[in-house]
Amino acid sequence: MARSKDKSTSVLRSLDWWTIGIYLALLTFGWVSVCGASYTYGDTDIFSLSTRSGMQIVWIGTSITLGFIILMLDDRFYDTFSFVIYALLLILLFATIFNPHTIKGSRSWLVLGPLRLQPAEFAKFATSLALAKYMSTYGYTIHKWKNFLITLAIILVPMLFIVLQRETGSALVYTAFFLMFYREGMPGSVLFTGVAAVVYFVVGIRFENSMLLGTPTSIGKFAVLLMIQIFTAGMVLVYCKNRKLFFQILLYCVGITLLAVLVSLYVVKFDVVWVQLVLMVLLIGYLLWQAIGSRIRNYYFIVLFAIGSMAFFYSADYFLNHVMEPHQRTRINVLLGLDEDLKGAGYNVHQSEIAIGSGGLEGKGFLNGTQTKLKYVPEQDTDFIFCTVGEEEGFVGSASVLLLFLALILRLIVLAERQPFRFGRVYGYCVASIFLFHVFINVGMVLGLTPVIGIPLPFFSYGGSSLWGFTFLLFIFLRIDAGRNLVRS
Repeated sequence: MARSKDKSTSVLRSLDWWTIGIYLALLTFGWVSVCGASYTYGDTDIFSLSTRSGMQIVWIGTSITLGFIILMLDDRFYDTFSFVIYALLLILLFATIFNPHTIKGSRSWLVLGPLRLQPAEFAKFATSLALAKYMSTYGYTIHKWKNFLITLAIILVPMLFIVLQRETGSALVYTAFFLMFYREGMPGSVLFTGVAAVVYFVVGIRFENSMLLGTPTSIGKFAVLLMIQIFTAGMVLVYCKNRKLFFQILLYCVGITLLAVLVSLYVVKFDVVWVQLVLMVLLIGYLLWQAIGSRIRNYYFIVLFAIGSMAFFYSADYFLNHVMEPHQRTRINVLLGLDEDLKGAGYNVHQSEIAIGSGGLEGKGFLNGTQTKLKYVPEQDTDFIFCTVGEEEGFVGSASVLLLFLALILRLIVLAERQPFRFGRVYGYCVASIFLFHVFINVGMVLGLTPVIGIPLPFFSYGGSSLWGFTFLLFIFLRIDAGRNLVRS
């Protein structure tokens, strides 16, 4: 099974050293940030194993060692044993559900003496491998319902197990795989539907209790139903190429809705939403009639989009108020501006914003951050570690870190595109998608732009599980990429 006269030399020569350089730079910046976030005035030895900064050196050293071991394995190992690795991690995730140790309300940690491991962090690379293996099988196409459903099941099973561990934030990371689906041929309408669902939720919940111009019409419901009508009309134009029907839908829906608003304002006050709901029923019925008459299947998908949009919107309020945990509901309300709660759910974000803002352009300098040294920001060396970067390194340091992450993600996309086989490309896009999700959500929640869901910043947040998990994720892809041109014999 020799590939060349010196396999190790060939692998090292084929490695993408730019990516490894970015990895080492992020580890360095990360350690400096952990050191700044965990430092207490009076500490004399930041390298001591009794300190967070000292232990982080141990995690960094073991991560680099694990990365080297991964590179020394044959790249075909990951292809061959993808499903085995995935199955083992599923068993571990399932066992963790019954873990008697509860840490911060979550059962996601396995406690092995002094060592604590979070299987959810390792399930990311296992799920990525399973997706790459299944999607690279002969005859696979994402457009077949059977293939697509099995692919979804590969993602949803670990998500379910992680949710049962009361670790919702880690479970949401698995939605990042949809970016990979889009690259592999998933219709743009699916991605658009996901974006539309987010818009419905934000607009509907944020303005649900605001009334339209003094009428008993909820602005949130009014705006969402109007968007559904406009989006439905747009899909008729894009996917059915029926320009005439497009203008007809817009004319009738917008015109009648506007007329209803005027009647409610100047004649008799009533809830315009009821008119919009009647219009939606008539619109759906008319599109079904068009589908039967023209035998164009896309009309059925547009009808499904319209019905699904309404079902999602009207279930969102129930999900928020009756399914979510109180602390999760409060976080979303704070994010949407419905509650301020600077002493409760909004405290973390408020303090992190103060810390970042106090850093100014160039920052206060290493170990000189007052907000972090006085421990005003909870979880400042884990989920909220980016506020330490902003306070001590300022805008310049924060921008540099974000540029490093941008360089890493763009480089991963370049490497994924040059893979000769679908297995490597799919896995590469999975890796890039996960890193993008983590960086976007973590930095966003520190800045108050996204909900606080408690996920780490790659290579920065303190802890061994996340650092090992991201190292596995990245270095498996680097090993697959290094083997793309090696001659097999």
